[in-house]
Amino acid sequence: MSTTTGERTLSFDEALASFDPVMGLEVHVELGTNTKMFCGCPTEFGAEPNTQVCPVCLGLPGALPVVNAVAVESAIRIGLALNCSIAEWCRFARKNYFYPDMPKNFQTSQYDEPIAFDGYLDVELEDGSTFRVEIERAHMEEDTGKSLHVGGATGRIHGATHSLVDYNRAGIPLIEIVTKPIVATREKAPEVAKAYVATLRDLLKAMDVSDVKMEQGSMRCDVNLSLMPRDGDTFGTRTETKNVNSLRSVERAVRYEIGRHAAVLTDGGSITQETRHWHEDTGITTSGRVKSDAEDYRYFPEPDLVPVAPSRETVEALRATLPEPPAARRKRLQADWGYSDLEMRDVVNAGLVELVEDTVAAGASPAAARKWWSGEIARRANTEGEDVPSYAARLGVTPAHVVELEGLVTSGRLNDSMARQAWEGVLDGEGTPTAVADARGLELVQDTGALESAVDAVIAANPDVAAKIRDGKVQAVGALIGQVMREMKGQADAGAARAIILERLGQA
Repeated sequence: MSTTTGERTLSFDEALASFDPVMGLEVHVELGTNTKMFCGCPTEFGAEPNTQVCPVCLGLPGALPVVNAVAVESAIRIGLALNCSIAEWCRFARKNYFYPDMPKNFQTSQYDEPIAFDGYLDVELEDGSTFRVEIERAHMEEDTGKSLHVGGATGRIHGATHSLVDYNRAGIPLIEIVTKPIVATREKAPEVAKAYVATLRDLLKAMDVSDVKMEQGSMRCDVNLSLMPRDGDTFGTRTETKNVNSLRSVERAVRYEIGRHAAVLTDGGSITQETRHWHEDTGITTSGRVKSDAEDYRYFPEPDLVPVAPSRETVEALRATLPEPPAARRKRLQADWGYSDLEMRDVVNAGLVELVEDTVAAGASPAAARKWWSGEIARRANTEGEDVPSYAARLGVTPAHVVELEGLVTSGRLNDSMARQAWEGVLDGEGTPTAVADARGLELVQDTGALESAVDAVIAANPDVAAKIRDGKVQAVGALIGQVMREMKGQADAGAARAIILERLGQA
């Protein structure tokens, strides 16, 4: 098939019949420091453009950088959490290239001497198996500014009438985490990529080194992908899909590029080593620019910064600050919540661990927390192409709403059907669960006499079913309960109705 750009793709299964995918994932993480990597400018997100800048991060002549010590400590902690070796001595380097959002015309980064190297991260897949992703390095660098292309239809430079540059982000501390080639994933390649980024995000959030908000760009993934012939051992030419900013998009980008590469190679063509743009709305990538090799950046040691040489005592002291690993934490939470393996896996795969934990901490039962976050709101979030946490945050739906909803059920005001209606109203923006219940007139009938009258009427109208129950076939009571609920417009307590029916028919 062909895409809207005219590029042909093969189906995922067709591609895997002839090729094996090879992935390399580069994750950029903005550190949550108060100031930038090499100057004292603040790092607050969303400030007015070009209000958080100074001569250092603007690259003005004579301005000298100073390394942010907290950023270095965060980099070491990240390396340790990723089971990396920590360099006893490393340097910064200048990565030279011109781009409008690079005010210095070079990026201060690390090249062949990273702060952390040779690590791994074990990730759990949906079937419960574990896949080890090996880490090549985690190195320190600074972020670039941000270009805004105005006047076009897509927000990209092509077709724009002019561009604006905001340098507030220039100089914010970044850690770039680079994997070794990820092979032997076969049909699980998209899932492995998504699971790796999700596990990494959970780990970094637990460490409190970044807010890891992918939608704001504080964590983003570059997806490198190539194909090699089935059962071969020679990697193909890779492409790099830049700045993918959601877990769902990481998975989709891998799947799309596998199909696109396979179509080019099957047709006798060759892959161009280039960067690609990911389009969330259409689910495709388009060509960006030809990808430079390392030598094209003319790396050389940064002359204005001294080497970083953490002592072993410092490294071990930082190791002691590491939090509980996410996998161990999930097992502990599963035991605390009483979830089955399948239930916990569903919660993890839906990205609901944090929400469920916060909801239980707010006073809800684990069962209610899982039920309400994985039900209607998950369906709507999936339709909108979002994960539940970001969708809930956008709607303003919080754990407190779940606690309140559960309270309406346990207090006897609402049954399950009514609670679902109230929850839908909350998601529709009608207010809190109580406000929705009040506005919609949702409340169980507490009048025992009215319930008994409805039961008597239903029994009288269904003598055959009543006879079966009198003869001991108690399972038939469900049919009568359903009619009682309809008789009372869903406002009856099903448990109370069952008890009355059984009492009336001699099966109390």
